[in-house]
Order: sequence, then C-alpha cells, then structure tokens
Amino acid sequence: MVDRKKSEGFCNELDKIRIAKIIDNFIWEEPCVTDKNGVCAIFFSGCNLKCSYCQNYEISRGKVGKIYDEDEFIELLKEKEKNNSYFDFITPTHFSNAILNALKKYQPKIPIIWNSSGYESVKMLEKLDKYISIYLLDFKYIEDDLGKRLSHVSNYSTIAKKVLDFCAKKKDVFRDNLMKEGLILRHLVLPGEIKNSLDTLDYLASKYSDRFVSLMSQFTPTPQSPIKRKLSPLEYKIVVNKFLKSFQNGYIQDFDSASEDFIPKFLE
Repeated sequence: MVDRKKSEGFCNELDKIRIAKIIDNFIWEEPCVTDKNGVCAIFFSGCNLKCSYCQNYEISRGKVGKIYDEDEFIELLKEKEKNNSYFDFITPTHFSNAILNALKKYQPKIPIIWNSSGYESVKMLEKLDKYISIYLLDFKYIEDDLGKRLSHVSNYSTIAKKVLDFCAKKKDVFRDNLMKEGLILRHLVLPGEIKNSLDTLDYLASKYSDRFVSLMSQFTPTPQSPIKRKLSPLEYKIVVNKFLKSFQNGYIQDFDSASEDFIPKFLE
C-alpha cells in the first residue's frame, strides 16, 4: 500500500483533492438528472483506472488543476449549490477519504451524484452512502481479462459486480420527473468489443432490468488510444437491439455523439 500523504498512488495523485475543471449548469448528463439548471460538474484530476482509450486523458493522468483542502472544498460546495440542481462528482473515487471528511462537516442542500467507473471499495461506499444521493456508475467489462487489457486492473468485473450489488440497495426516488435518489448504470460500447457489450447487457438485465441503464455510443479515438476508429452503425444497432429487449427504463445515446465536441476542453 502507498501512503498517499507522502507518495502518489496508482491514480497519480496525493491524498489532497485536486479539481481539474468545474462546469456550472452542465446539461450533458442523463435527462433524469438534468433540469433547466443542470448540474455543477466537478471533474477531479487523476483516476484509479488507467483506461488506454480514456476520453478525458488530459486530466485522468493527474496533476491538472487546483488543490483544495477540506475547508476550501466546503466553501466551493456552498458557492456552487446556489445556482445548480445537483453536484456531479466526476471520477472522485481516489479522493474518497478527503471528500468524506468534508461532507461530514457540511452536507450540501442539493443532491450529490457519485459519477464513477464502478471500480470502488464497498467499505468506503458504506461510509459515503448517507451523503450520496445518486450513483451514476459505469459497468465497463463483463470479463476481468478485458479490464486488465484495456484499463490495467486485474479484477474490474469482479469488483464492479460487488459495487453494483451495494449501490442497487439505494431505491429510485423521483420528484417532478427528476431522480433525487437512486442508481443509473452506464455502459460505453467500444468498437471491436461488441461481444463484451452484449454479454454485459445480459448480466445487467439478469439482475437490474428494472433500473435505469444508459447506453453510450460516444467513444472517440484519442491520440494515445489503441482503438483507432469510432463505433460503426451496425455495431451500435446490434447492441441497441439487445438493449431494447432487455431493459424497462433507460437511455440510448444518439449515434452522432461520437465527437470531440462532447469532450470538455480541460487545458485552456
């Protein structure tokens, strides 16, 4: 184990919160958490995965943005909750301890969305759960071998299944057609990995067919990505057909979402 008070971890960060970018009134999340005010999207620097195709690679490799101590982070929450309907904590996992300590001191008046890769510690989520309103979780791979090849962790699927079991305990609560508490599952369809998507949807449908699932087509090749092309229309059609047969609730991303226009400009 690395002592992140002294040395950077696998996430390329120390234990102090570093925020790469904040976007007020962000409207690009799922419709059930997006009203006229949108969300305050807080993009944390670094990541506890090393996805070789990462769309946000400029910040996921760490050391981008401003470092906040607990009190500064609390003041940020107090300021931003005034004009947004939700907080969207994007890739927060590796700062869980610091975020938890801040939330113990101050709980925002608007819901917090925990927007993560699904590669979490259940023990940590048990501590965070009372402060988190909505889990917006990826389920990337059904097989650990694929997670090892593409995200450089040996047990992604094993861990993500346990995390979903825990997060699914939070029941969906809606007011005025907006989710205030609950779980949204995401799956990004990767070019050339259609079997993974079909098998993933089979697994999710076997346990979570009544939960909200968001199918995404937005993969866009980045300079460092080993996947050099976008998803083909036929690949996406095959997965969409499976999705429509498998789930009661959810969202299907437009095929033309695979564009750099949908990737925030982090280094400006």
